[in-house]
Amino acid sequence: MKIIAIIKSVSLTVAFMTVSLSMAQDMSMAKDKKMNVETKMVGGAEMFPSKDIVSNAVNSKDHTTLVAAVKAADLVTTLQGEGPFTVFAPTNAAFEKLPKGTVNNLLMMENKEKLQGILTYHVLAGKYSAKDIMKAVNKGKGKAEFKTVNGGVLKVMLDGDTIKIIDGTGHMGTVTIADVNQSNGVIHVIDTVVLPGM
Repeated sequence: MKIIAIIKSVSLTVAFMTVSLSMAQDMSMAKDKKMNVETKMVGGAEMFPSKDIVSNAVNSKDHTTLVAAVKAADLVTTLQGEGPFTVFAPTNAAFEKLPKGTVNNLLMMENKEKLQGILTYHVLAGKYSAKDIMKAVNKGKGKAEFKTVNGGVLKVMLDGDTIKIIDGTGHMGTVTIADVNQSNGVIHVIDTVVLPGM
């Protein structure tokens, strides 16, 4: 009898947790709809504007390398902070463009400071939508500069309606998915890892 009671109790707990989780997700989606903020699909996962940058990024199968790098650099707490932040988020394919062994080398404990410098070069303080960036480019007669959290500068230009980013080494990247809104900022997915240069 005791075993049956325990099984019933466990079953009820599991059922309650499942319903609670489902309700929490429904409430999150309802909040996003109420805020009139569009959710976007990134890496096969829906990005919810009611969640922070890290909580969304961990669900994207296209950003597993970036998430691993953020964890290795101890930047999770920072990017879950109040912000707001604008993050140019390189995909796994972007990291694969780097010379062989670069990512593994950067993920080593002794290179943590260098990794932090590279990752914070992808972050702007403040929330800049694609519209804000385009406005800055138009105001700058075709180019704009944005100071990153690491103190470096990213140059931005337009190719039609596509945002192009030029890093400190002169390499160019493209924003492939813009305006992925977060509770503490916005993500723009990019196809290249931007580097601050020397």
